[in-house]
Amino acid sequence: MEETYKQSNKWQQEDVSNEMNNWEADEESVDWRGRPSNPNKHGGMRAALFVLGLQAFEIMGIAAVGNNLITYVINEMHFPLSKAANIVTNFVGTIFIFALLGGYLSDAFLGSFWTILIFGFVELSGFILLSVQAHLPHLKPPKCNPLIDQNSCEEAKGFKALIFFMALYLVALGSGCVKPNMIAHGADQFSQSHPKQSKRLSSYFNAAYFAFSIGELIALTLLVWVQTHSGMDIGFGVSAAAMTMGLISLVSGTMYFRNKRPRRSIFTPIAQVVVAAIFKRKLVSPSDPRMLHGGHHVSDDVVPSSTLPYTPRLRLLDKACIKIQDTNTKESPWRLCTVTQVEQVKTLISLVPIFASTIVFNTILAQLQTFSVQQGSSMNTSLSDSFHIPPASLQAIPYIMLIFLVPVYDSLIVPFARKLTGHNSGIPPLTRIGIGLFLSTFSMVSAALLEKKRRDSSVLDGRILSIFWITPQFLIFGVSEMFTAVGLIEFFYKQSAKGMESFLMALTYCSYSFGFYFSSVLVSVVNKITSTSVDSKGWLGDNDLNKDRLDLFYWLLAVLSLLNFLSYLFWSRWNIKSSRSNNTNVVGDENI
Repeated sequence: MEETYKQSNKWQQEDVSNEMNNWEADEESVDWRGRPSNPNKHGGMRAALFVLGLQAFEIMGIAAVGNNLITYVINEMHFPLSKAANIVTNFVGTIFIFALLGGYLSDAFLGSFWTILIFGFVELSGFILLSVQAHLPHLKPPKCNPLIDQNSCEEAKGFKALIFFMALYLVALGSGCVKPNMIAHGADQFSQSHPKQSKRLSSYFNAAYFAFSIGELIALTLLVWVQTHSGMDIGFGVSAAAMTMGLISLVSGTMYFRNKRPRRSIFTPIAQVVVAAIFKRKLVSPSDPRMLHGGHHVSDDVVPSSTLPYTPRLRLLDKACIKIQDTNTKESPWRLCTVTQVEQVKTLISLVPIFASTIVFNTILAQLQTFSVQQGSSMNTSLSDSFHIPPASLQAIPYIMLIFLVPVYDSLIVPFARKLTGHNSGIPPLTRIGIGLFLSTFSMVSAALLEKKRRDSSVLDGRILSIFWITPQFLIFGVSEMFTAVGLIEFFYKQSAKGMESFLMALTYCSYSFGFYFSSVLVSVVNKITSTSVDSKGWLGDNDLNKDRLDLFYWLLAVLSLLNFLSYLFWSRWNIKSSRSNNTNVVGDENI
């Protein structure tokens, strides 16, 4: 009888969820003409496929530029190694800073579809301008060989530098605003309140990473090969063509998309909670949360999508929900907020330490796109007398593995894990992030050991190691990224902050930005600290890896990564514990 009651209760909750799903489809989402969307015609995996096509082509174009950019900056713009590395990391970091702008514009004013379309053309214009500069000799410094005599090479300055940086940051602006909205727009095609669609949403995030891997693989093999053998002008032109194909894919799915309505200012409700909590800071919070304004939903078994259950974390903010008894007039929204409004702010604050825990992870990613590429350049890249592996293609190694591993993970591991954990995602997002952060430490250990071996072989024995020795550090980090990146995106999207989905996706990309900026700062600080004399330029101060101590720098990153993982364990457990409500529900259905 007890089992029958539980099953009956489950069906009732599913019926409620179905009603909520239909209401959301009819009222909260619209079709391309602005009319209420039809669940039978709009959304679902069919619509998401068009977004996945855009994602594959967009990452194909931007990865071909970003991953081989350091070679272009050194060989044709003639910037020194350390400055070139900072140009690349600052460029990538700026992309993800612009992601915040794209997320805000989408949630508040434009919607994800129009934000993607507008800034997709901005990104396309940047690719075209890069291709034009790379093609016209008078827009670049005179040719020279920086490996033979660095002093004879003229560094790009004035108008030439202006054109280069203008093109580069048009790409950064466009790509930054497009990236978070691609993920959010694809995820918007599914309803979290429906159990089956919730499972499909988890599969969509895995499919998004699969599309990302396909785009990266093609960029790092075919497109980098084109750049190396046909010239950077042709390579940049192919990136422009890839972006064009991505935009065509997006437009082709217009009639199938369900689009979330923008909600104007997404920061006003947050500001109202902060102001109200400060104004009522001297009041005493009631012991029973149901006495708070809007607190009658606290004990509900099934909570409507527009409300959130009370949680006991960050109780100082609860004061924003206290009603002043001595007033007969309605209080201003800047003086009285609802429990749901306060819980959204609590959710955002609780995301900060999770977000911060991925910064060191992305600092490691920055090294694999800069110093590890130069590391590969100093190794034997030949497969035969006529074929050489482009160093930038080294980053294709993990993606070759991931295009096989991701489908296996989603089709075999996830269903098995669901039976063990009872979680729709199989492995809960916070657990996935933790696994990835732990593995990233071993990527740097592998890189440090390899660099020591490469340097000793070159300096002491005069031997040049094969480029395949560098494979393990890329393979380990590839698996690490599959766990961390997908887990982070899924965790952030599923947090119950209505109307801020694109902005929360932007925060995940902003982690990349902080990681790449931190990389630039770390390189400068390390060089300054390790410069023990006037002649010494520090671990990374020379343009010659045989003189630098890149291995020691990698060991430093390995230690930072391990400390970061230990910090993450604390904050993830705090997030789970603090998000438990009085009725033992967990916000986001999260476990670790």
